[in-house]
Amino acid sequence: AFAGIQRKPKLLFGHFKYVRTNAFSSAPVSNSEPSYPILLFLEGATGFRQMNTFQVEELVSHGYIVVALDQPGAAAAVVFPDGHQITGLTVAQFHDFVGPSYLPGKSVPLLNGKTLTGGSIIPYLAQDVMFTLDRLTDLNHFDPNGILTGRLDLKHVGVFGVSLGGIVAPEACHLEPRLKACLMMDAPVPTDVVRAGLSQPSMWITRDADDMRLERQRLGGWSEVEIQAHQTSMRATFEGLAGAGYFVQIPGTFHSNFMDVPNWFPLASQFGLSGPINPRRAHDIINAYSLAFFDQHLKGSPRALLDDLAEQYPEVRVKTRQVPPTRQ
Repeated sequence: AFAGIQRKPKLLFGHFKYVRTNAFSSAPVSNSEPSYPILLFLEGATGFRQMNTFQVEELVSHGYIVVALDQPGAAAAVVFPDGHQITGLTVAQFHDFVGPSYLPGKSVPLLNGKTLTGGSIIPYLAQDVMFTLDRLTDLNHFDPNGILTGRLDLKHVGVFGVSLGGIVAPEACHLEPRLKACLMMDAPVPTDVVRAGLSQPSMWITRDADDMRLERQRLGGWSEVEIQAHQTSMRATFEGLAGAGYFVQIPGTFHSNFMDVPNWFPLASQFGLSGPINPRRAHDIINAYSLAFFDQHLKGSPRALLDDLAEQYPEVRVKTRQVPPTRQ
């Protein structure tokens, strides 16, 4: 996810120490509802769990408890409670380990001398999602102060991910029926999921092939094989959905527009790190569609919430599979 950023001077990150956030630790849970739906956030390759703060803050402010994962190997680094640290794989290594999940003819490498189950690292990373769900059923392990104990609505759980996380999310939904809604951002779909299909309501927020080619022109990467794999796997899974589906394309976006990157660097577009779209506009669109999707399929809100967005964001291209909303 960060290949372009990693090629930029380190001075780009110097201003981080001056950034003020909109959140604080140990915030009390609102008492407006007895419990709240859960959303699991999955990061991009070499990323970190805070890389979509713009989106997490929006969802939390509308009555969701978001659990963001730093997955060992996937994250830039993971520090465990006992202090030991695992450094993530490089971008190049991830291309080797993830590619076989959706690229035809891609050879499967060994990981630590062993063959990867399922032909790529994606099924392995999906296991972290199931593990997290298991842990959430017993908060005593990590909620000694009882901040969230009794407040989690574990019957209404969704998952969303960007880049690598957007590949892991459909794999997790394919394997785990406890996940009731699946949101994928700018990522291909694993071949096994394309073949088997998804039963959960699903939304893709992405861009078209021309925007990927424009990003390649400015930043590099995105071979035609990659572009075709992204576009065809997403569309094929959408067309084969058993239930409700939404295919949302935001013109003028680059990969970084689906993350916090434009907020980190006010001059992101000048450095070629974001697309022609106004970065704030892109985040507003992502937030609006994310919230409407989860509200409909985890809270049972009316479909009108999604329909009304067409007038507010006329540039967005949306294709839907209409199924009456149900609160499972």
